[in-house]
Parts: sequence; structure tokens; C-alpha cells
Amino acid sequence: MTTMGYIVAVAAFLVAAVVFFLLGIRYRKSVAEKEISSAEEEATRIINEAIKNSENKKREALLEAKEEILKNRSDYEKEVKEGRANLQKQERRLQQKEENIDHKTEVLEKKEEALAAKHAALDKELEEVRIVKRSQTEMLERISGFTADQAKEYLIAQVESEVTHETALKIKELEARAKEEADSRAREIVASAIQRCAADHVAEITVSVVPLPNDEMKGRIIGREGRNIRTLETLTGADLIIDDTPEAITVSCFEPVRREIARLALEKLIADGRIHPTHIEEMVEKARREVDAVIRSEGERAVLETGIRGLHPELQKLLGRLHYRTSYGQNVLQHSIEVSHIAGLMAAELGADVHAAKRAGLLHDLGKAIDHEMEGTHVALGVEFCRKYKEKEEIIHAIQAHHGDVECKTLVACLVQAADAISAARPGARRENLENYIKRLEKLEEITGTYPGVDKSYAIQAGREVRVMVKPEQVSEDQMVILARELAKRIEDELEYPGQIKVHVLRETKVVDYAK
Repeated sequence: MTTMGYIVAVAAFLVAAVVFFLLGIRYRKSVAEKEISSAEEEATRIINEAIKNSENKKREALLEAKEEILKNRSDYEKEVKEGRANLQKQERRLQQKEENIDHKTEVLEKKEEALAAKHAALDKELEEVRIVKRSQTEMLERISGFTADQAKEYLIAQVESEVTHETALKIKELEARAKEEADSRAREIVASAIQRCAADHVAEITVSVVPLPNDEMKGRIIGREGRNIRTLETLTGADLIIDDTPEAITVSCFEPVRREIARLALEKLIADGRIHPTHIEEMVEKARREVDAVIRSEGERAVLETGIRGLHPELQKLLGRLHYRTSYGQNVLQHSIEVSHIAGLMAAELGADVHAAKRAGLLHDLGKAIDHEMEGTHVALGVEFCRKYKEKEEIIHAIQAHHGDVECKTLVACLVQAADAISAARPGARRENLENYIKRLEKLEEITGTYPGVDKSYAIQAGREVRVMVKPEQVSEDQMVILARELAKRIEDELEYPGQIKVHVLRETKVVDYAK
């Protein structure tokens, strides 16, 4: 193929391509026009349908709105009718109430008029009664010879006399009945408790006597220029009395623990034979350790003997120290153990808490173990230490009330108070200072002799009984009962004494005449 032919062929091909391209464009255009026309028709159809649907919905909405409006209007008209009916009904009720009130007002006015008439009639009658009463009073005054005030005084005096007599009789009756029942039951319980708890008592003193093998030992104990005895007295705080008593030295000290340490140290020195300041210090220290051991063992013994459980070790130690304490010559630890037993026995008789009664009885005088080291009464100190070591409030209250510092609020407190008095009042348990005893008797006679109408008073039976002689012209038999009660109450309030004091009020009428 030649170049010309090739060009012609290419040109023909290009012409054909252009022709086909143009034909394609025209075809596409015709197809697009058809699609556009069909789309326009479809759009027109859709728009027409939408318009029809919207008009249908609009008509439906209008119909529904009209129906709702008609319904609301009918409901509103119904409510209005009901409201008007209710208002009319309330108006009718109000009208009826107003008519009733008017009627009642008329009735009340008529009653007030009637009452006013009655009041006027009553006032007139009262005035007539006053006139009659006045005339009767004047007539009675003329007949009796007494004025109204004198008659009142006479009647009051008569009533007082009758009331005093009845009061005295009632007091005697009640006291006799209560005393008979209480004494019988109390004697039964106390006697049973005392019989079941027998205890020996030996009054302790403030001195100890140490026997010597010979009188020559006195000089060795005194030492050169008295240095041995001074060392011993300084270390122990006790006084050594070396007198003419053969083969004996007296150790004197009001502090029982120091006296016991001095006694033990002196006995050890005498047994050892080596007596000089250095050895004295060793023996005193050894005796102090022995006394501490005794204190611990005595505390444990008291707890075991009374059967108390769960007691704090420090409280046990304080109990052990009571072994070396005395109260009016009575060993305080033995006293506490005895009070514990007696309180427990009485609690068992009465059906009370036996364990609490025994525990409170054992701890009631705990403060006496430390009352010389701290300020305060032994009751306050005992309460403080028991509270410190977590004792129950029932036990603390019993300790607080055993001397009457506070009022007994529990049966256990009453039992501990009674057991304390029983233990202290046992024969030989305590000794009383002569001076205090005489002062108590004088105070007893002074209290009973200050009342009006009392002639003389005598304290007898070691102060356990007082006899009061009254003047018969000033004190009647009925007043004697009241006087005896007042005297007993005042003695309870102003005196401290063991047991009880019997008050006798004696009235004697004498008639004297002379034969001439």
C-alpha cells in the first residue's frame, strides 16, 4: 500500500469515526430527551397525586377539627350545666342554714330572757337567804355566847384534837404491823446469815512485840551511838521502843505495813546475829519483798474464799493491802470477806443476785487500802478505783451507798449496807474510843432533851436505848407517839452509831392529896 492510499484510508477512518460519534451523540440526545420527557411526566403525575393527597388530608383534618370543636363545646356546655346545678343546690343549702340560724337565734333570745328572769328570782332568793342566815347567826351567838370567830376557833381546835388522836392511832397501828412483819422476816434472814457465817474477831493494836533471846541483844540493836536503831527506824518508818521489859522490844507504828516490815526485819536480824547498817538495809528490803508477797497472796486468798471471778489483778492487790489495815481494831480484809459472805447469804434468802452482792461486799471498803496516799474518803476512793478498772455500775453504787452517802437504789446496795453493819456490830469485832463513846451519849441526851414538854432524858444500855420523861400537863398520850417518831428521825439524821437505838417516851400522871 502506498502512502497516498494509507492517508486516504486514515482519512476515511476518521470521517467514519466522526460520523459514528455524531450519530452516537444524536442517539444519546434522543434517548435523554425521551427519559426527560418520561421523568417530567412522572414528576407531573407525582405532584398531582401529592396535591390530591394533601387536599384529602386537609379535608380530613378539617373534619376532625370540627368534630373535636363540637365535642369540646358539648363537654363545656355539660360542665356549665352541672356547675349551675351545684351552685343552685349550694344556694338552697345556704338559704336553709340561714333559716335554721334565724330560728336558733330566736330560741336563744327566748332562753336568755327566761334565764334573766330566773337570775333575778335567784338573786331575790339569795338575799332572803342571807337575811335568814344573818338572823340565825345572831340567834346562835346569843344562845351559845360565842361570836362567829370564836366558834370557828373552837371547832378548829376540836378537829385538830380529833385528827391528832386518829393520826397517832394510825401511826401506832401501821408501825406495829410493819415492824412485826419486817422484824420477823429480817430476824429470820439475818439470823440465818450470821449462823452460816461464823467468824472469830481479835482486835488488832498498833504495836508489835518482838521477843529477844537475851537482854544483851538490846545493846546490839541500839548499836554504837544508836546508829543501828536509827537506821532501822529511818528505813521502816516505825518506832522501836526499848524499855525495861525483859527480853522484848516493842515496834510501834500506826501504819500496819511499815510496822510489819520493821517486825520481820528485826526478827531476821536477831536470827542472823549480824546487826550493822548495811545488813539492816538488806534485811529491810527482804522483809519488804516478803510483805509484798503476803499482800498478793492475801488478795488471792480473799478472792478464792469468796468465789469472786474476773477481778482485775490491781483490785486483788488492793484487797491484799487491806490485810494490814484496821478499822477500830477490826482487820479490814477479814471484815470485807465476812461482809461478802453475809451479803451473799442474805441475797440468796431474798432471791437477789448472789454474785453481785458478794462482789460488792468484798470491794465495799477497798478505798481504805489507799486512803492515806490520796485525798478523799475511802468511799470516794473505792468508787474511783472500781470505775477505773471497769466494775459494773451496780457494784459501784453499792460501794457508794454502804455508809449512806447516797440513797440505796438497789437491793444489793441495801444488803451490803446491812452486812457491813452486822459485821461491825459483832461482839468483840471493834472497840470504841472512850471519848467518842461519851460524846455520843451526851449528844444523844442533848438531842432528846431539847424538845418542848421533855422533862429529862437518859441514855442507857451503852447508848443503844434512850428514855425520855415528858411532862404530862404539856404532852398528851397521842402526842407521845408523834414525839417518839420525831426523836427517832432526828437521831437517825444527826448521829452515827452501830445497830439501832431504842427510844422510850414515858409519861406519868401523879395525883397528890393530903389528909388533915
